[in-house]
Amino acid sequence: MSDNNVEKEAGPPQESSPVVDSQEPEKRKREYKDFGHEEEGPTHAKVDMEKAEDLYDKEKVDLETIVVDDVFKLLQTDENGLTTEEAQRRLEIFGPNRLEAEEQNPFLQFLSFMWNPLSWVMEAAALVAIALSNGEGRAPDWEDFVGIVLLLFINSAIGFYEERNAGNAVKALMDSLAPKAKVKRDGKWQEIESAELVPGDMISFKIGDIVPADSRLTEAINVSIDQAALTGESLPQSKKTGDQCFSGSTCKQGEAEGVVISTGPNTFFGRAASLVGQDDDTTGHLQKILAQIGSFCLVAIGIFVIAEIFVLYAGFRYRYRRGLDNILVLLIGGIPIAMPTVLSVTLAVGAQQLAKYKAIVTRITAIEELAAVTILCSDKTGTLTTNKLTIDRNTVRTYGPFSAEDVILLAAYASRTENQDAIDQCVVGALGDTARARAGIKLLDFKPFNPVDKRTEITYREEATGKLKRVTKGMTGIIIELCTRNKTEEIENRLEADVEEFAQRGLRALAVAYEEVDGDDPEGEGNGFELIGLLAIFDPPREDTKQTIDDAMALGVKVKMVTGDQLAIAKETGRRLGLGDHMYPAKVLKEGPSPDSKFRSLDDMILDADGFAGVFPEHKYEIVKRLQGLGHLCAMTGDGANDAPALSRANVGIAVEGATDAARGAADIVLTEPGLSTIVHAIRGSRIIFQRMRNYSIYACAVTIRIVVCFAILAFAFKFDFPPFMILIVALLNDGTIMTLSVDRVLPSSTPDSWDLAEIFAYAVAYGIYLTLSTIALVAIAIRTTWFFDAFGVTLTNGATSAAGNHNDPQLHMVVYLQVAIISQALIFITRSHSFFFMERPSFALMFAFGLAQLVSSIIAAYGDWGFTQIHSISGGWIGIVWVWNIVWFLPLDLVKFGMKATIIKYLRERHIKALAKETAEGVPIVRTQSRVASINESLYRNRVSFIRRAARKVGFGQKVSVRPEELQRFSSIQAARTGATLARHPSRTAQAA
Repeated sequence: MSDNNVEKEAGPPQESSPVVDSQEPEKRKREYKDFGHEEEGPTHAKVDMEKAEDLYDKEKVDLETIVVDDVFKLLQTDENGLTTEEAQRRLEIFGPNRLEAEEQNPFLQFLSFMWNPLSWVMEAAALVAIALSNGEGRAPDWEDFVGIVLLLFINSAIGFYEERNAGNAVKALMDSLAPKAKVKRDGKWQEIESAELVPGDMISFKIGDIVPADSRLTEAINVSIDQAALTGESLPQSKKTGDQCFSGSTCKQGEAEGVVISTGPNTFFGRAASLVGQDDDTTGHLQKILAQIGSFCLVAIGIFVIAEIFVLYAGFRYRYRRGLDNILVLLIGGIPIAMPTVLSVTLAVGAQQLAKYKAIVTRITAIEELAAVTILCSDKTGTLTTNKLTIDRNTVRTYGPFSAEDVILLAAYASRTENQDAIDQCVVGALGDTARARAGIKLLDFKPFNPVDKRTEITYREEATGKLKRVTKGMTGIIIELCTRNKTEEIENRLEADVEEFAQRGLRALAVAYEEVDGDDPEGEGNGFELIGLLAIFDPPREDTKQTIDDAMALGVKVKMVTGDQLAIAKETGRRLGLGDHMYPAKVLKEGPSPDSKFRSLDDMILDADGFAGVFPEHKYEIVKRLQGLGHLCAMTGDGANDAPALSRANVGIAVEGATDAARGAADIVLTEPGLSTIVHAIRGSRIIFQRMRNYSIYACAVTIRIVVCFAILAFAFKFDFPPFMILIVALLNDGTIMTLSVDRVLPSSTPDSWDLAEIFAYAVAYGIYLTLSTIALVAIAIRTTWFFDAFGVTLTNGATSAAGNHNDPQLHMVVYLQVAIISQALIFITRSHSFFFMERPSFALMFAFGLAQLVSSIIAAYGDWGFTQIHSISGGWIGIVWVWNIVWFLPLDLVKFGMKATIIKYLRERHIKALAKETAEGVPIVRTQSRVASINESLYRNRVSFIRRAARKVGFGQKVSVRPEELQRFSSIQAARTGATLARHPSRTAQAA
């Protein structure tokens, strides 16, 4: 029995009976809609085959549906195949039958990671330290230079490592192509490398072979093709003469011959590979956020650097090197030097935590995007469902004296118990104990499924009674014709209604009939078949899928089914899973909503839809791309090569357990356990990680404002020249402590996260200004008064009891260093909490790192006396003063946070809500979060990519297969135009002679 015997039972024979009375109305023709669709026969090309301009019009010619004779004319070939000479000529025209992957120069790729705003600021600081600092008898600032360059290279190395692993998808797809092919050349069959196939070749394949190129069958003997990994169809497909077979699909039964119609990147398989990574190699979401934060820091630094240039040089008449040291303080202190490293460590730790849930993260920045995902687009076959056909016991229909269990048992008798196809396997599997399929009976004769009879039949002897019996199962229309014993009008009406109900629910119908045989001859006539039951076959959802979908929705993530299966099947699966049944066929993606539809645009329809059915790779890709264009971050799950383009395009591609290598290569997260429950764990985990990154971002921006504004004002007000190296020490100690945020205790949000940079920058400015005031007040009291000296008995260098005479006393520098280091690190406890800082317990690692950093800072203050920088150790009295001072200033920081929430943050959120309401009223879809939209920051990253590509082209590095956006539609029509037009432009000499 064919793996797809049921799929091809869509054209039932008409019922006929002799007319007894000429006035009796003709009996109504019955149509058993087993699957809710009808087969379409081949058509002729609607063109004049002698006119090239007509011949290759893609609207008139479709190599998939035109009759095979026209295919031969179009491709200028015949059933004897091509000559070796002609095949070689076409190989030069069409190229080899393999996928080409883009190869980038590793060195240029590494350099490209130093082309972004954060790197520019770091590079500027390094140049100032090493190149511009020469002069006035002093050596370049090697200490600062080495520290900055080292962190810059670490950042680039992390990015380089990640991107080098992103090319797996196309390679996996390429490796899936059949390495060998049986082809007819010069009238003889021979085996060649599949890469040498060209359009017009005659090929042959049999059971177990991978189809080497897209082809139309010219001969098919009981052929069944498994193309689930390409199209998403849950069953292997029976193929007959004239049908099309896709490259990369597997022959499960029979043998066939065909003519090649497309090869390499122009095949269905190749087009899927070409889509992988398209439009996805510009920049990721997190990289754009980093760019915007970097731009914020750059603007802040730029404003005060320019101010210092005018004030210090033009106003105070500073010497060159003294002014440059002050500028270097702003550059080093203003750069969130370790931000890429801190965030990478946070993401890496998160990836390790997700691995505990059997989720392998192949692109760590996808974790951040998963936290912001608003829509999860999921493939059905093998993802939401098990991809294993099952008998639905609750819907078994009976028409005779047999129970539902009896019907299943008798159907199992009429099934193979070895070398099973998908139908036989699910019927026998429904018994629970497969041994029952032959228990108590003796097999006398078995007729397997064939495309003509479209049924199986068994004749057996019942061991208990010794009676001969016969059971058949198969296509409904065929089986009812055999049922002479109980084929009544009532039974036929019931059967027709049941089949119609199954079709509407997307269930495949399998009829079962039974008869007894008189005598001992297995070939003897029986007493007539009796229809005893109708089985419903479906691909059941995974056990945990419904709960997973419910959990995802509770987290604010909308789930949409995107499947290559039929619409009725998709709706039934959606109802069973609680997804809903507002699903549409893929053709609406091209035609748009109907004029009488409630939707104003295709985008409205896509947003409202619970899913789409009958989709191809380009459809999945287009759905994800449109949703992203509406401002949503999308996750896509899948398991086959047909899912690879959408997995690559999605913000987060998730390959489920058992996925093909192509799907794994295109995905960002690979699940290694069955089911989708891991996705919910991953979403929750990603939101925890997101909160950690957000907390750090507020902290980093606040420190930038704090350093830049504070030391610029100190220079303007007191001509205070702080040593640049000590700012680098502050930055290193701060970032060393902040690394522990990667394991900090935070609570995930209940809705999708988004980077509200206006809020982050507002908090940062408020905290930064407040901390600036704490330092300026300390310095002002030390310089303008003698209070510290009188009240606490402390002194400065050489026993001085005032800083009025020397604003740049080395010990005053150390006091400022300690005050800045301590309270800057303490700020993290404010940014990590939503309430009072002591209400949310930090992790042990963060507390330990903070304590250690404060100890180190205090030790440096107590004993540091380095000749290459202008500092000197201070007494325990000064250390105590600084600690008490910082505690006094730290406690009101929570009040600053609450004040911001009640005023500026509240205003920003209300303004955002009003803007969304206005857009919605005007018919513009609500946009939660920015994703893949044009911005200055994205363009900066695109410049990086375009820069590297231009450089690669100039030095002659690899080329990439390209697919223009206007070509993203059903591939066969396009290939008809391409192949035919190419051959028309390059006719063979034989054709020219003719």
